Order: sequence, then structure tokens, then C-alpha cells
Amino acid sequence: MHPRSAEERREDLVDLYRQASVCTRCPLAQGRTKVVFGNGNANADLMFVGEAPGAHEDLQGLPFVGRAGRLLDQLLEEIGLARQDAFVCNVLKCRPPGNRDPQPEEIDACRPFLERQVELIEPKLVCTLGNFATKLLTRSQRGITGVHGRAQVHELGGRTVRVYPLYHPAAALRSTGVLADLRDDVARIPGLLDEPAPVPLGAVAPVAAAPPAEPAPPQLDLFG
Repeated sequence: MHPRSAEERREDLVDLYRQASVCTRCPLAQGRTKVVFGNGNANADLMFVGEAPGAHEDLQGLPFVGRAGRLLDQLLEEIGLARQDAFVCNVLKCRPPGNRDPQPEEIDACRPFLERQVELIEPKLVCTLGNFATKLLTRSQRGITGVHGRAQVHELGGRTVRVYPLYHPAAALRSTGVLADLRDDVARIPGLLDEPAPVPLGAVAPVAAAPPAEPAPPQLDLFG
């Protein structure tokens, strides 16, 4: 199949945004102000996936615009990146009332949007922020405390990508220890972006050509 250009994928992403903006798949649609689809570079190598929009995000229709978003921007700046270098979104596209935890039926309703975003953006690295995004995209119930800072390989949106669990910036605002761990983990992002693309699950990694054999050293006579 002919690979699709970045412009073609961007057009499909805009179409996906239009679909999400009128979505009524779950009851969250009834209480939202705006759908928070995501923003940033539509052709980014780096993607961040958080949990759900908060009050500021719901009003502006943009992800991570409060204190947690400012911390994320600061941490990206520390590794020589900016928000525009990544695509940032959430598992849920609508704010849960009172910022409560996402419910399973809400996650299921939004999952196709997130998977399609990964498919269209084609990131090299997907950073999950916090428990809900990490458990969803790693298909594991292991909490963020046990898996943060450890890259994994998963299939998302029909692509094999590295998933890199991180503490949510909101949690880092409440704990200096979590902030230190998050800063250390974010510092590894440039190195992960430089790594070769992961091999699809179940595939055999290509074998590097063996270097030419060196000639055997001359045998020494027993008596010199």
C-alpha cells in the first residue's frame, strides 16, 4: 500500500476532530462545554496521552492548559523541546463531572478516537501520563508507580510503538518526590526518540550482517 503523506493524514485528523466535536457516544456529552480533542504537531514523533480534561480544558477546548500543562511545558523545555514538537491529548475527550475518575463505558466510547489519532499521527513514542492512560494503552492493571520510566512495546492504532509511562504532571505538583521521578523520566525521552523503530510484535528482528572473519593466527611450532 502506498504510504500516505503527512498532509493526507492531517486532513483525516481534522475530519476525526469534526466527528469527535459532535460525539454523543456517552453521557459526558451532556455536560461538556467543549470537546478537548488534542493539539500540537499532527506529524509529531512524540505523543502525550493524559487522563481526561479538567475545568480549564473544558472551557478552552485545549488539553493541559492549567498548572499541570505549564509543568509539562517546563519539562519539555528542559530537554530542548516545546509543546509544538509533540501532540498532546487525553483518553477522554470530554470532562467528567467534578473531575472524577473516567468510567469504563466512557473509556470504551473514546477509545476509537484515541486509536485513530495514533494511527494518523504515526508517533515514534507515546508517553502515557498517569494510571488511566497507562493501564489502557499497556493493557495491564499495573499502576504507574511500578512501571513509570520503563518503555514498553505495544500495538496501538495498527502500529507498533513504544509506550513510555510517566507520572501525571498533576501528581508531580503535589509531591516533590514524584516531580523528581517525572523529571528524570522525561530526561530520557530524547534518547528513546533516537532509537530505531520497534519491531512489530511477533516478528523476527533483522539479523545484522556478520563482520568478515579474521584470518586465523599462524600456528606456533611446539618447539618454536
